[in-house]
Amino acid sequence: MASISSDKNGNRTIQFVAGDRKRRSIRLGAMPKKDANTIKAKIEALNAASISQTSWDTETAGWVGKLPSLLYDKLAKAGLVPKRAAAESVALRKFLEDYVASRSDVKPNTRDHLTRTVNSLVAFFGADCLIGAITAGAADEFRLHLSKTLGPNTVRRTCGRAKQFFRVAVRKRLIAESPFADMKGTNVQANRSREYFVTRDVVQKVIDACPDAEWRLIFALSRFGGLRCPSEHLSLKWSDIDWAAGRFTVRSPKLEHHEDKGERLVPIFPELRSYLEEAFDPEAVFVISRYRDANANLRSQLLRIIGKSQVKAWPKLFHNLRATRATELVAAHPVHVAAAWLGHSALVAQKHYWQVTEADFERASMTADKVISESALHNPVQSEAVLGGTDEFQGKEARGIAAIPKSLRLSTAEKAPPVGLEPTTKRLTVACSTN
Repeated sequence: MASISSDKNGNRTIQFVAGDRKRRSIRLGAMPKKDANTIKAKIEALNAASISQTSWDTETAGWVGKLPSLLYDKLAKAGLVPKRAAAESVALRKFLEDYVASRSDVKPNTRDHLTRTVNSLVAFFGADCLIGAITAGAADEFRLHLSKTLGPNTVRRTCGRAKQFFRVAVRKRLIAESPFADMKGTNVQANRSREYFVTRDVVQKVIDACPDAEWRLIFALSRFGGLRCPSEHLSLKWSDIDWAAGRFTVRSPKLEHHEDKGERLVPIFPELRSYLEEAFDPEAVFVISRYRDANANLRSQLLRIIGKSQVKAWPKLFHNLRATRATELVAAHPVHVAAAWLGHSALVAQKHYWQVTEADFERASMTADKVISESALHNPVQSEAVLGGTDEFQGKEARGIAAIPKSLRLSTAEKAPPVGLEPTTKRLTVACSTN
């Protein structure tokens, strides 16, 4: 805790015990006691963060960032904030490159993305720009500059990483406040214009054009298994396939830092089984063995296969396949089950995967009798239909669903009797009108 003392002229002094157990004093000069109490509360917060080696809260960081030089220097002398001279002497390129080099926990692709953001920041601000000299206004100009040449999601992702870099600078006490701290819209948003539902007619044409069993399996794992390509395909081993139980284990390198290590169980859907059986090699370790080279660009190869099949390529080749499967599964299974099989949360699936299909509009325009028939069915029947290899988007006849007999339905002309089923009493007959 800190304390305030005042002399007869109204000069205020704040005293506190620092982490080294020494008493420090900060002379504020003459000022109203209300203002002194505000500074005292901030000093207590700064001292607590210094002792516990934790970062400042957002409000305290903002307050420090707006301090006049005289008071800031007094706080720096007391060891509560970094000296501005030291913070401003750190060059942008050196700070960013040192940070990326320290991230031994990230995947090579993530490191490449971080490096691209470093290059963008250095190209705009300059390699020797001091990190303490970059203002929030300059950060806004950086974003505007990016938007002239990059797509909206790339701009969001780049600014999000820049925000991450400068948040580290604040935690290291190199700067008092991040210039990107208040920037909104740094999360990637779903682009609905690039949604595409890959129908089974199209799927069959592409599979027929695939050059070998492994390519047919790659495509089937994406479309019917919902796997992320290529990471989850290339991680899949034949020992992960439990033929007897009808399921297989998928390991996601993208999520291996999670508590469950990024592992999930996925059914061997009937649509998928034949392609697994066709490609099975008892001598091989990995399910996909011929396209494991780093130079094997699966996207380019799939584009050539699609061209050979004479169908039009969809916007996001592998993502649209996974999103199509996610949409099918959630239409036939509980949300938590469909999300677990594809290895994402329901919130992520709703934002980036689930689509409104033509079949949804067709079901919405059904006659009343058909709506009653469909709504009377329970989820297990739908699940059995999907696991049986039929397409739930082809109508109830294709799923073998029979309509409810009309004798079991209530006609809209039928009405309940005015008195009900139980005998009336004299009191109720008198007190209530049933006409």
